[in-house]
Amino acid sequence: MKKIMIVVVCTLALALCTASAFGQDTLKQDYFANANTAGAPDATLRVSNPCTYASGNICASIFVFDPNQELSECCSCLQTPDGLGTLSVDTDLTSNPLTGVTLTTGKIAVVSTVPVSGTCPLPVLRLATAAAIRSWGTHIQNGNFAVTETASQDATLSAGELSRLGTQCYAIKIVGSGKGVCSCGTGD
Repeated sequence: MKKIMIVVVCTLALALCTASAFGQDTLKQDYFANANTAGAPDATLRVSNPCTYASGNICASIFVFDPNQELSECCSCLQTPDGLGTLSVDTDLTSNPLTGVTLTTGKIAVVSTVPVSGTCPLPVLRLATAAAIRSWGTHIQNGNFAVTETASQDATLSAGELSRLGTQCYAIKIVGSGKGVCSCGTGD
């Protein structure tokens, strides 16, 4: 009985450590509102690599969803140590929607992934994560179009969510004919 209890405790501790390392600083979530709206300023998403990943460079794999939880665009942007990438919501993240419907509101998910041969290919199928990403978003408020900025929210990334994101982006790559692929903006 004592041996079984030790095995259970060790297994639970290992699972908790693995889940924590997999999710921490791996997934950031944000939103946008009033994008592509007459009279409203453009919002931005800023991403940075704080140099916590041992190999240096990381990819900011970005997934843009419409209000109905459908993936509209995805891309992957190289982030060098201490670099800062700035992406326009109107120009980089919502101007090439898969369905042709330009978004005005939605959600942005940023997953910190490992480069492949020094580049950041479109994030498809099997993504290798790296716990190292920071992001901030400006938000265009309703009414007077006031601009606010907040840090993107941490979220725990499950294996199922990672698989779902990669599979959906792969589908865009296969059937999108170039539609549904966002761009990386300026900086790195």
